[in-house]
Amino acid sequence: MARSANGRTTAGPAAGAEPVPQRLLAVATRLFAEQGFEMTSVQQIVDAAGVTKGAMYHYFGSKDDLLYEIYARVLRDQHARMESAAASDAPVQERLHAVAADVVATTAANLDDTVIFFRSMHLLHADKQAEVRAERRRYHERVRALIEEGQFSGVFRSDKSADLVVDFFFGAVHHLGSWFRKDGKLTGEEVGEQFADLLMASLRP
Repeated sequence: MARSANGRTTAGPAAGAEPVPQRLLAVATRLFAEQGFEMTSVQQIVDAAGVTKGAMYHYFGSKDDLLYEIYARVLRDQHARMESAAASDAPVQERLHAVAADVVATTAANLDDTVIFFRSMHLLHADKQAEVRAERRRYHERVRALIEEGQFSGVFRSDKSADLVVDFFFGAVHHLGSWFRKDGKLTGEEVGEQFADLLMASLRP
């Protein structure tokens, strides 16, 4: 509760309340998982989040924007972490291993968001689909550049196409949603380390 200038008590956000955009995204993620993107209405989202439609449209122009942001925020985090590892002074094999392990671990940590998005991506406006594909392509190209750097320097075998290696690796990463379980035998970090080890073994001269 908050107190207005005239001394009356009015309703207000609770101390430490989750910011509206994050609250909307959390609610949308849950509802999309439970009901599907198509069957979830904007009204259901704002009711569950405890905000008005006007408040939602202040941050998100449409339900499409919510679905897009669910995945885009994961991509942004992965991009930032990848650039930090890729730009270090470590040998290329260590940089590639770190990038590969991290993308698996962060995908596993955000698996619900990723699965929901890929299940419903075809329902997005074509422009939004193009944006996501462009962001993913930029990530894949950065990984390919690391592989090519290692091939050029002789650290990695050069008889395999860097493009095919990238497609092979990320094909396995995108398949995580069909089998990885957070209560399984391996943690996301452990799976990431093993995926990265397998990638490095496949590139060894």
